[in-house]
Formats: sequence, structure tokens, C-alpha cells
Amino acid sequence: MAGGAHVDHHSNRGVALLIAVLALFLALAETGAKSQQTEAISRNIEAANLWAFFQARTIRQTTVRTAAEQAELALPALPEAARAAVTRQQETWRGFAARWESEPDTGEGRRELMARARAAEEKRERSLAAYHQYELGSAAFQVGIVLASASVITGVALLAWAGGLLGVIGVAFAALGFFAPTLVHL
Repeated sequence: MAGGAHVDHHSNRGVALLIAVLALFLALAETGAKSQQTEAISRNIEAANLWAFFQARTIRQTTVRTAAEQAELALPALPEAARAAVTRQQETWRGFAARWESEPDTGEGRRELMARARAAEEKRERSLAAYHQYELGSAAFQVGIVLASASVITGVALLAWAGGLLGVIGVAFAALGFFAPTLVHL
């Protein structure tokens, strides 16, 4: 009987080490998941702000274009002196509309805002994909810890092996989250 107790004690130490390693990887996966979740939220806010700025630029652009078109319709009825002033104002409005369409120097033209908003959305989607991979890895680590713990209580070595296998699966998902979050979609 003493020999059997010694084997169980040695086996339990191995399982305890497995549990400790799984817990370590669980902590790393949870940290990665939280980081990616925060990044996704930040990029979502950034994209929303850029799209709001884009929309404001579009509204302003439409307003000045409409004003220029309305002034064009009124030109024939105006006295000659007023026509020159209205024509200058139309040129100013059209200049604003053109500038608001593209401002490469400031990055605040509609084209640039659209590109920046789409880039933020792409980063958000990548962060969300990484978050989901880390979460799947975390779930595998958690179940692996439960199974390994159950093997200590029951003495069923197969549970420890299943826990270890889930740990390997968890590492694979966490690695996907870090290196290639969009590679696998579940």
C-alpha cells in the first residue's frame, strides 16, 4: 500500500505542476484578451468619431454647394454690381467644398477622414478577432484546470491527460490571438 501511495503522491505533484502551468497560461491569455478588448473599444470610438467628422464635413459641403447653386439661379435677376459680389461668394463656397473633399495636408478632408475611419475599423476588427481567440484559449485553460483538479480527487489519470490536451489547445488559440487573430473564424 505504501508503494501505491508513493505513486499517487508523485502523480499528484505532476498534476499540480500541470495545473500551475495551465493557470499561468490562463493568466497570460486573460491579459491578452483584456488588452485586445480595450484596443477594440478604443478603435471603435476612434472610428465613430472619424465618421462623425466625415458626416459633418459632408453636411457643410452640401450646404455650401446648395448655396452656390441657389445663388446661380438668382444671378440673372440681380443688378450687375451684385452679380460680381455673388459670383465671388460662389467661388469661395466652391473652394470650401473642394477643400473639404480632400485635405491631404491636414488629413481632415472627406477622403482622408474616410480612409482613417476605415483603418480604425480594420484595427478594431483585428483586435476583436484576437480577443475572441484569447477567450477561446482561456476557456480551454479553465476546463483543463478543472479536469486536472478532478484527476487529483478521483485518481483518474485520463482526466489529467485531457486537461493537458486542453492546455495545448488553449496555447494554440492564444498563439492565434497573438500572431494571426483573423486566421481562424469560429
